Formats: sequence, structure tokens, C-alpha cells
Amino acid sequence: MKGNSGIIMVVLVSLLAVGALYYSFRSEPMNGDLGVVSSTASEGVYLNSLVDLQGNQVGMDPEKLIFLNVWATWCGPCNMEMPGIQTLYDKYKDNDKVAFYIVSDEDAETVAPFISRKGYQLPFYQYAGRFPQVLDGNAIPRTYIIYKGQVLKEGIGAAHWDTPEIHDLFERALRDA
Repeated sequence: MKGNSGIIMVVLVSLLAVGALYYSFRSEPMNGDLGVVSSTASEGVYLNSLVDLQGNQVGMDPEKLIFLNVWATWCGPCNMEMPGIQTLYDKYKDNDKVAFYIVSDEDAETVAPFISRKGYQLPFYQYAGRFPQVLDGNAIPRTYIIYKGQVLKEGIGAAHWDTPEIHDLFERALRDA
């Protein structure tokens, strides 16, 4: 009997792990023409007091299509999605109508060695302020694709960001620019 309870426990833990992985990697479907998730710019979707890893103040450019990812070095799902974000960034980094903001509340002394070790070439920023209501949440990673004051796509939990669906979203938004 004692051996059976161990097997049952392993099966239950395995099922919970599979469920957790499923929910962390699933991506919410887009709504509407461009998949607009939220309403207008009057709610405020921009972070205007970011600091880059060198300590320079940076504000989001509201004229650009913005990819905003909120993450942490210690977050496993955050680290799982980072290679796809790097690939997406590599495709659009030279497009002057697109801006990427990879944001953490951790300081540069924590983030810089981590990204150096991993070899990421992404624009990382620190943000210690309060997120606008439409971007506020208690989970990471959180990712938002923002254009003209609207959240076109929102992802909570790890996701694959270098997909045909995301490329299509970017291209449609950029055509409207």
C-alpha cells in the first residue's frame, strides 16, 4: 500500500506540472482587426521613467510600435521566452518604427551580468514606478504590444513571441503607420 501512494503522488505532481506548463506557454487569441485588447491612450499605456543599464533616463516613444516585456532574472518562464524575444528583436531592430523595451525592477548590477552570460543583445531597462492600470499585473512575464496608445496584444506567462502570428501583427500595424 505504501508503494502505491508514492506512485499516485508522482502521477498527481506530473499532472500538475503538465498543466502549469500548458498554461504558461499558451497564448491568448487576438480580438478584432489588429487584436486590440485595451482601449484608448487616455488610460496611459506608456512608461516614461525608464532607466537603461547605464543609468540614463528613457521614455517610451508613443509614435512607435512597442514591444514591452516585463521580466526578472530569477523567473524561469521569463528566461524560457527570452530567446524568442531575441529572435523577434533581431528581425525588427533596424526598423525605426519599432521599439523594444525589456523591463525589470532589478538593478543593473543584477541584470547586466545575467544578460552578458546569456549573450542577449536586447534593450534592457529598469522601471521602479507604478505601472499604468492597463499594464499592471502581479505575474511575470507580462508582454504587451502597443501601438497608437492601444494594447494590440497582451501575453501573461511564457509565450513564443517569434511566430507568424506576431510577425503578421507587426506588419499589419506598420502598414497602418
